[in-house]
Amino acid sequence: MIIYILRRLLWLPILLLAVSLTTFALGLYGPGDPVQVLLGQHTNPEVVARIRNERGLDRPFLVQYADYVWKDLHGDFGESYKYRGQPIGRLIGKRIMVTIQLNLVSLMLAVAIGIPLGVGAALRRNTWLDRLVILFTVGGISAPTFVVAPILMWLFARQLRILPAGGWEGIFSRRIIMPVIVLSLGPIAVLTRQTRASMLEVIRQDYIRTARAKGLTEWMVVIGHALRNALIPISTIVGLMLAGLVEGAFITETLFGIPGIGSLGVEALFARDYPLIMALTLIVAVAYILANLLVDIGYTFLDPRIRYG
Repeated sequence: MIIYILRRLLWLPILLLAVSLTTFALGLYGPGDPVQVLLGQHTNPEVVARIRNERGLDRPFLVQYADYVWKDLHGDFGESYKYRGQPIGRLIGKRIMVTIQLNLVSLMLAVAIGIPLGVGAALRRNTWLDRLVILFTVGGISAPTFVVAPILMWLFARQLRILPAGGWEGIFSRRIIMPVIVLSLGPIAVLTRQTRASMLEVIRQDYIRTARAKGLTEWMVVIGHALRNALIPISTIVGLMLAGLVEGAFITETLFGIPGIGSLGVEALFARDYPLIMALTLIVAVAYILANLLVDIGYTFLDPRIRYG
């Protein structure tokens, strides 16, 4: 196991170099001159050339990229184009905990509702409960965020006036209720559907019939045998959702005015703030790589038959 983890960690720098190289190239050669974005449209070409020279943007591509990687290794992501004089590390540090808190509450709600619903639907297959759950999963997966969020805001904030329309005051404030509902609706539907499918496959296995034949209670059979094995594919989904804790919910945070990574990313995209976009991309890449590693390690606890050499 230790050798496997070390081998996976050794791939981390290579993957990050590939991601950073692609992002850096898109930022440098993509639409819009970085200096033109920084200074605005109506600028003197001589001033643009001077700024490019001062910032080293007229150097060869590989030289610029090597300098960028060297600064990243020392925790220097540069300064934002949109927020003049603001280090990118400080901007991200202010907002990343907001996104993590919001997404963590949403993920916990999705797991707490989705998995029990999937188990119940599988055990009550072809009943009214199963059909209702299937209808919910189809609706939850199909409903886009930019449609659900305005409907909830119109209903609970404008018509019923029982919830604030937006803002952020922490996870113990009423302002978090609607964003959490919007963020958790899709994951609940996905987890419910996957849990139901996994449970239906597992409960047909011979070892489940053997467990029942031994006289074990239905609760022990479902929880101790069926659910444990059904959680193996579900853990992959939860692991990817866990990585999304730092990714941010771009649409949700923007609609509800939440100062997290998602809204910061939207601002960076519209402002073509390339240094900030590249920093956010690297952070998300690291999160997903580590999440996949944690999922692989978690497999060994869910299924003792899985071993990594």
